[in-house]
Amino acid sequence: MLVGAIAVELVFAAYCIHSRSYQATVRSVMRIVAFAAFILLVKVSIIEWSIRWYACAALLLVWALMGAIALVRRAGGGRAFRRGNAIRRSVLTLLVVLLALSPALVFPQYRPLETAGEYGVETVTYTYIDESRIDTYSSTGAPRKLTVQYWYPENAVGGYPLVVFSHGSFGVKSSNLSLYRELASHGYVVCSIDHTYQCLFTTDTRGDTSLLDRGFMHEVLSENAKSDKVQSYGYYQKWMSIRTGDINFVIDYALSRATSGNPDADSHDPVYALIDATQIGVMGHSLGGSAALGIGRTRHDLGAVVALESPFLCDIVGVDNGEFVWDEETCPAPVLNIYSDSSWSHLGEWPQYAANSKLLVDTEATAYSVHMQGAGHLTLTDLALTSPFLARMLNGHKASIDARYCLTTMNHLVLEFFDYYLKEKGEFAPQAVYSEIAQ
Repeated sequence: MLVGAIAVELVFAAYCIHSRSYQATVRSVMRIVAFAAFILLVKVSIIEWSIRWYACAALLLVWALMGAIALVRRAGGGRAFRRGNAIRRSVLTLLVVLLALSPALVFPQYRPLETAGEYGVETVTYTYIDESRIDTYSSTGAPRKLTVQYWYPENAVGGYPLVVFSHGSFGVKSSNLSLYRELASHGYVVCSIDHTYQCLFTTDTRGDTSLLDRGFMHEVLSENAKSDKVQSYGYYQKWMSIRTGDINFVIDYALSRATSGNPDADSHDPVYALIDATQIGVMGHSLGGSAALGIGRTRHDLGAVVALESPFLCDIVGVDNGEFVWDEETCPAPVLNIYSDSSWSHLGEWPQYAANSKLLVDTEATAYSVHMQGAGHLTLTDLALTSPFLARMLNGHKASIDARYCLTTMNHLVLEFFDYYLKEKGEFAPQAVYSEIAQ
């Protein structure tokens, strides 16, 4: 649409300059036709109506009304033609069109990944309040409030593993939606947490919205483990305490509802009746994956952990002589670490990834390390589908791997891993998953 608008406006500007006229009547007709064409594209579903198109629709409607009014009035005369004015008018028109189309350019239409499991997928959102913790990001002394969303098998009965997800530093609970849906379609109850004030924004079930905390954002952007390990260690302790506290609270609350005798008595809470309290997994991306790895070390009821490009921050127990001191005990839970190009070649040089690098040659730990070659840090999230522009900008480079292939392969890897360790089903062989997806 943008390319078409540029082409039409350039041709029209050339026509105006050649005819030495602003061609007001032709412009009015063009605006009416453009609005009619937009409506037609919406009607036939080539354009899927959503918030991304609001600004464009508003602009075209205003222009169409202005064009209709101009045609009805058919005012004669007008200002004398000036080439510079015609050029400036065309440039201004294109800038306004670019602005109106920017939401659709940044968040283009895309086809979600289809689920491959036998179940349909339902979802429900809750807001929990942890009365045992005061929210350190709030000055009101209020208890910690978390909004979570569940994805679970549709029309299913009886126990399914519970898997809890923690998003990255500035992420949101929907960051890996295709992964949640894939797991749910294969018989998992997936819960993703909005870590209040550590996520870009969160809206609770009452409609109240909380935004990212500026202090947390400054900490993340200024942290540098190479230049100031003492400061980094302090930040890691603070972030992980909040994150692991959130995850533990959500798991404990969900399990308490699942084991309360008759969790499906309330028709508004069908999800708890589906949870098998004996099968629990955690997963996360980036900072959320670090928290998931920490949970894997401390909870004895955990069956498996998936970390999407995450350092073992909870394993750092101090700083001595300018170096991190690590907990040397092997993580008791099976771990699947998935990396992109953003960190894979740096595991041996980034101080906070020292434990990750050690796992590559550790024969005692039950751990798998997978490199998604050609992917960037955010290619491991659904942002690669919902906004390729933002994913590329935040990655700092264009991913050479197809986003759909990357996410499909990664989601299948995670499914196979959880199937093996939570359901004791099949086997887990990453190479076989790669071959299956490729075929």
